[in-house]
Amino acid sequence: MARLQIEGLSKHFGPTVAVRDVSLDVRDGEFVVLLGPSGCGKTTTLRMIAGFVAPTSGRVRLGGQDVTALAPWKRNAGMVFQSYALFPHLTVAQNVAFGLEVRKVPKAEIGPRTAEALRLVRLGGLSERLPRQLSGGQQQRVALARALVIRPDVLLLDEPLSNLDAKLRETVRVEIRELQHELGLTTVMVTHDQEEALIMADRLVVMSEGSVRQVGTQRDLYERPADRFVAGFVGRSNLLRGTVIGSGRFQTGGGIAIACLDGSPGPGVIALRPERLVLGPASAGLDNRMSGTVELVSYLGSSIDVYVRLSPADRVVVSQPNRADGVLPREGDRIDVGWPAGAAVVLTEQQGGAQ
Repeated sequence: MARLQIEGLSKHFGPTVAVRDVSLDVRDGEFVVLLGPSGCGKTTTLRMIAGFVAPTSGRVRLGGQDVTALAPWKRNAGMVFQSYALFPHLTVAQNVAFGLEVRKVPKAEIGPRTAEALRLVRLGGLSERLPRQLSGGQQQRVALARALVIRPDVLLLDEPLSNLDAKLRETVRVEIRELQHELGLTTVMVTHDQEEALIMADRLVVMSEGSVRQVGTQRDLYERPADRFVAGFVGRSNLLRGTVIGSGRFQTGGGIAIACLDGSPGPGVIALRPERLVLGPASAGLDNRMSGTVELVSYLGSSIDVYVRLSPADRVVVSQPNRADGVLPREGDRIDVGWPAGAAVVLTEQQGGAQ
């Protein structure tokens, strides 16, 4: 275990800025996820931490030591690549032992440490198989064992579940989180999958266009997003443009007046989470209540999404649990929609303008 500190990290590829002044402090044993869309700089940041990409500026410290100029194999960082990067001609045991051999660990130690790493990922009986004889989930575990066998100070995961099918992803992400917790490993993972990030992380780092937009817990980012990008990327939000017209009052571009709890006068955006809105009689007595027309009903199994047009310029989606005794609204129905003032997060024009 070790504390990881990133200080003003930037990377330029010619005139293109891939990463811009990223700073982050990852505590001993903490699981931090870099979350963002493709091309946002998260993988480049991870590769700079690992030593595979040299930063244009900034420092990387691991356990208090400046490792910015050190080669990857001198950083004691375990890396799991998106493609697993297993050697096809080597057995499972040989793949796992490779990092120990590169580090010139005494041969007497290599066997026991390899066996222990395979035991941790529940592959002890497959040590003599070749990668092509394994399933995708098993290959992913081999890659994880290879990263763990060196007893890393930090574990780095680059989209480790992206090659697995949806059902297997659910299982493996829980296994990785439990193993990380059991070993107390300082871990940084990259993903564009928000559900994966919300389940696995202690803290999230949301990135866009090479910069950090917000750092915080799942609750921080979900309930108090820093800007429109975070509000739209972490979970789902109804984003309504308009103007804060006074203390606790917002008016959308479509002319709808909304009661809220904060916001400075001027242009802005209201962010409303779909599950905070309610339909029909249940909306009675709420701070905001208005009538709209149902445009679409989407049946999702455990929940139902109802798209309601409130004005020519304003539409919201309302997410409701699917109850056996529930009556589904139909397209074209007029229906009331309501929500408490505290459900409306007001973002300023500067916060709201970023996509």
